[in-house]
Amino acid sequence: MENNFKFSSSNKRYHTWDYHLKSTFGKKVFKVSLNANFSCPNIDGTKGVGGCTYCLSGSGDFAGNPKDDILTQFDLVKTKMHKKWPDALYIPYFQANSNTYAPVNILKEKFEPVLKKDGVVGLAIATRPDCLEDDVLDYLSELNSRTYLIVELGLQTIFDETGKKINRQHTFAEFLDGYYKLKNRNIKVCVHLIEGLPDETHEMMLKSAETVAKLRPDFVKLHLLHILKGTKMAEQYEKGQFDTLSLSEYVGIICDCLEVFHENTVIQRLTGDGGRDTLIAPLWSLKKFVVLNEIDKEMLRRGSCQGIKFTE
Repeated sequence: MENNFKFSSSNKRYHTWDYHLKSTFGKKVFKVSLNANFSCPNIDGTKGVGGCTYCLSGSGDFAGNPKDDILTQFDLVKTKMHKKWPDALYIPYFQANSNTYAPVNILKEKFEPVLKKDGVVGLAIATRPDCLEDDVLDYLSELNSRTYLIVELGLQTIFDETGKKINRQHTFAEFLDGYYKLKNRNIKVCVHLIEGLPDETHEMMLKSAETVAKLRPDFVKLHLLHILKGTKMAEQYEKGQFDTLSLSEYVGIICDCLEVFHENTVIQRLTGDGGRDTLIAPLWSLKKFVVLNEIDKEMLRRGSCQGIKFTE
């Protein structure tokens, strides 16, 4: 069956991150994941302690080593990635914990040096929607005027009852407040959703996607729930308090979600990388390309593509 989806140069029936970057910069671009050793209001006691129940080491498992300075991290991670993509440009990605949760002078100390590195074409900053003070927003606006800036906001679910179960410590209303603060300053936003959170039904997951889709975010990440050793959620899982999604269930919900996102929203990711040493479940997620291929096959089987069910 022919693929007529206009934001694709392959068999993908959704607007991929790789397609977007090559269209924007003319060549391969990859993220260089960094750990600036920031904290989080859900870790340091400001809002909570222990972080989200699924969280291990600040959700930056594949970022650089925080014992190294930022430029050392950048060079080490970039060199490793260059083995796969020798002719590429870079977007430094401040991934671990909440990367706007610090005074502006500290943010500048972390962000500015990597922006001066050869081949850097932008900056990606992961944070929480409740970590956007006015002076931080002013600085982000200034950054946005001189580089390709993306702020990634963790939402995970629109349902506050789920948020309480996973110790998220912010509400959907707080997410909307942070989201609009960024969009009103013309800053590109990536929204992060997790599929398979405890007690969430297929309908609830799809409702989260539909609700976020109506916001018309620039980017979205859809991520399966990982159960990692050493987390509070691992204890709950091992007690049988909930189960994880099967591969077929996950593929079904992802394809349903893709159909409701506007075709212009770039899909930054559709699965996740759980470390082999830390992952408890679902073990099928270790086969990343199998997961992605199953999504492609299901979209083909449906004769579907991203945005086909989008509604304002």
